[in-house]
Amino acid sequence: MVTGSGSYDAVVVGAGPNGLSAAIAVAERGYSVLVLEGEETVGGGGRSAALTLPGFLHDVCSAVHPMAVSSPFLSGLPLGDYGLEWIQPPAPLAHPLDDGTAVVLERSVEATAKGLGTDGGSYRRLFGPIAAHWHKLVADTVGPFRLPRHPLVTGRFAWNALRSAAALASNRFRGERARALFAGMAAHSMLPLERRVSAAFGLVLGASGHAVGWPMPRGGAQRISDALASHLVSLGGRIKTGVSVSSIEELPESRVALLDVTPRQVVEIAGSRLSRSYRRKLEGYRYGPAAFKMDWALSGPIPWRARECERAGTVHVGATLPEIAHAEREVWLGRHPERPFVLLSQPSLFDQSRAPQGQHTAWAYCHVPNGSDFDMTDRIEAQVERFAPGFKELVLARSVRPPGAMEEYNPNYVGGDINGGVQDLGQLFSRPTRMFSPYTVPSTNLFICSSSTPPGGGVHGMCGYFAAKAALRRLSR
Repeated sequence: MVTGSGSYDAVVVGAGPNGLSAAIAVAERGYSVLVLEGEETVGGGGRSAALTLPGFLHDVCSAVHPMAVSSPFLSGLPLGDYGLEWIQPPAPLAHPLDDGTAVVLERSVEATAKGLGTDGGSYRRLFGPIAAHWHKLVADTVGPFRLPRHPLVTGRFAWNALRSAAALASNRFRGERARALFAGMAAHSMLPLERRVSAAFGLVLGASGHAVGWPMPRGGAQRISDALASHLVSLGGRIKTGVSVSSIEELPESRVALLDVTPRQVVEIAGSRLSRSYRRKLEGYRYGPAAFKMDWALSGPIPWRARECERAGTVHVGATLPEIAHAEREVWLGRHPERPFVLLSQPSLFDQSRAPQGQHTAWAYCHVPNGSDFDMTDRIEAQVERFAPGFKELVLARSVRPPGAMEEYNPNYVGGDINGGVQDLGQLFSRPTRMFSPYTVPSTNLFICSSSTPPGGGVHGMCGYFAAKAALRRLSR
């Protein structure tokens, strides 16, 4: 039992972006809220720390946040009042190729299309309407399945989104450059690119780059979490850190409890209160591939052969569509690709607070099988060196986090899965189970508000917001 806590209208377990968002949504309605966090700092997937050398600040998990600025909930909060400042790199994304050039996702659809040669028109027709109606689309799709308020916009998006990324890219584009650009964005899904719905991730990330950019918080991802926590406190909410919860019986008295944890932890914490059928469903929940994460302290900027990469906050390292598709397929087959697809961020090019003057940081990860203990350090660095000769000579120190360390850092990363579960067609909207309200634990006062509920992984707070809406219906009775 958490001693000295009294009773509350709501208790939230976990102070990641979703847990904090759930608490804010409840507190905004005037209810009393307590948030319990096992670590000494709030943040979950939105934390920053000195992982390598003194003076170098690294994002432990999330680094680039298009969905945070797109979020219908987070974008409406006064987080700037608590020090959150967004930095927009000149280009959201660069994708280097072996010929020494790079494909660039520009803020403008038209500028991006111009860099794609004969595929420019196809790109314009595919992404132009999505970017133009971005906020309508987000309002309809970022959350549980429901009837769209903008059926024409959402229907047009769904027609392409439900396809596989490989099929959409191959049918829409003829050239290597456009196909590579789309493949890299779609590979964020952590799905094989031949799998249906993988195209949705490429469409969402590309359109968000045009509509809102791929920004990063000045001073690191921790600034997002700290701003959320400060706003919650301003509303009267309370936060207690360093408090681990292993059983629902340990919680102080409350009318509802919201759990920012994945199905495995729900079973561990609240197993005695779950019906047998619901527990079986949670135990059958599927976790996906893992992240093998690296951070570097560098003596200088990454020496990309393609100078266009110096304008981008994010760089996708994987060359062509066939190479990226092969790497992601290998992971799903339980193997470790020789040439992994590497997602890399270089924040210190645009945020001088991240490293000592003249020096730099870089952040990267690749996908590996869930629970893997294989060391991908050499393979990741070889991929970067391939497109930036001399990179290895700049490394002053490195931090390596394989899947086991990722889960130790955040128990929600089961086996290193940073998305809170597979986000395929079977678990995209029906996570963690097929229910009218996926956030509600049947026949209890418990609600799940983690990324294992719609809309899934990412720093957007919408899982917490929708779980809070369900909890508020209970509180208002």
